[in-house]
Amino acid sequence: MPERAVLAIDQGTTGTTVMTISHDGRILGKGYAPVRQHYPQPGWVEHDALQIWRSVLDAADQAMAAAQGPQISAIGITNQRETTVLWDRHTGEPIAPAIVWQCRRTAERCDELRADGLASLFQERTGLVLDAYFSGTKVEWLLDNVPDARRRAMSGDLLFGTIDSWLVWKLTGGASHVIDISNASRTLLFDLHYRRWSAELLHALRVPPQILPRVVASSEVTGATVAGLHAIPAGVPVAGTAGDQQAALFGQGCYEPGRAKTTYGTGCFLLLNTGTSPVASRHQLLTTVAWQLRPDAAPAYALEGSVFIGGAVIQWLRDELGLIATAAETEQLATSVPDTAGVYLVPAFTGLGAPYWDQGARGAITGLTRGAGRAHIVRAALEGIAHQVADVVDAMDADAGVPLLTMRVDGGAAANNFLMQFQADLLDRPLGRPANLETTGFGAAALAGLATGFWRSLDDISATFRVDRTFEPHMTRSDRERQRTGWKDAVRRTRTV
Repeated sequence: MPERAVLAIDQGTTGTTVMTISHDGRILGKGYAPVRQHYPQPGWVEHDALQIWRSVLDAADQAMAAAQGPQISAIGITNQRETTVLWDRHTGEPIAPAIVWQCRRTAERCDELRADGLASLFQERTGLVLDAYFSGTKVEWLLDNVPDARRRAMSGDLLFGTIDSWLVWKLTGGASHVIDISNASRTLLFDLHYRRWSAELLHALRVPPQILPRVVASSEVTGATVAGLHAIPAGVPVAGTAGDQQAALFGQGCYEPGRAKTTYGTGCFLLLNTGTSPVASRHQLLTTVAWQLRPDAAPAYALEGSVFIGGAVIQWLRDELGLIATAAETEQLATSVPDTAGVYLVPAFTGLGAPYWDQGARGAITGLTRGAGRAHIVRAALEGIAHQVADVVDAMDADAGVPLLTMRVDGGAAANNFLMQFQADLLDRPLGRPANLETTGFGAAALAGLATGFWRSLDDISATFRVDRTFEPHMTRSDRERQRTGWKDAVRRTRTV
């Protein structure tokens, strides 16, 4: 008899990973399909939503084949969160390319809204800062710039969604137009306190409510798959959805207040579970919904710090500078020199995220001398990732109201032992790295499995967790302070505010 499994769809910025996951947490089969990013203008980033959908089918075919046709009990979805899609409810065709979370085209619009005195309103209602990162101004831009879009939206012919909404709609053949509460909390349109779309914010951004999806729990059956989805069987419950960072927090077992994780992907994302009440940040962090385990349950909330450029700086070293051929080379190069020779690399390619939120900041390499070489610059790039994370942890320590008890790490760059050790040293805290770095996909699977009884409880899920390595801090206090002082000076040189 085929083994029972949950199908986890992890739709990310550069590609889609699909896994089949057994009851004891093993990955039975895994598939991957790349997703192309488009850069039509400086600062603009787009995706083809139909290509994203094809990547899901392709990766699912691979995963099902590798697992030799398991019996799929449920489907869980996790996604790049703020990326925005508008599509025709009748034809299912997107009306324009999806605007990716990294896209800065609405930065000036955010400046206008701030000049109108609306920044505090958005932050109070949504827990977010008024920034082009989030979905709200992206929706407004599409409605204003795609011909006839606003009229079609007003007449009920268009639908809005983040990538989770788009994939659920496609998987269910258009039967379900929903968004999970964790993704809704990233739109700049959702009232965090009343847990509903805000009429006041919809009015401010001129977004008609008829295009909005229904908000659902993160662990809830919201539809079933239709026939004709390649290897994905028909009739499977679509039962769990969460934004990628919230899914990673859940997949890391951070169920209690004070537990945190950092995901090292294209960007870096830190989430700290703060419990069942939202905590307002005084240091420009984001207050967000972590998850909601049942429609009638209180959500868990988190503080989040988003670093725009994490692993993407390694891609830049490889693709634009040609300093490395593969990401794996960076660890050896970084350890081949004792330090960076005074070099700091601030990868503010698209501005600085938390805790600065400076849209106009630009990247810089400081401290260059004739003695600085390739290895020093590569090491400075890795250290720059860790310093950005440390900036966010400093803000979390000041804001949270609960002690940061544990820090777990995941994502592709978490495999870099030099980076993880340097991170533990900067934070002066141990870091736990799981044996399975696919915690984002596992979190989506766990949410779906809870909703369908595949896993009966959080303890049932926790039993599958294994730690690969714990990195203990070794850096002296004086070295840590010297490192941090040099970094803050380098950041100051990049800033516009």
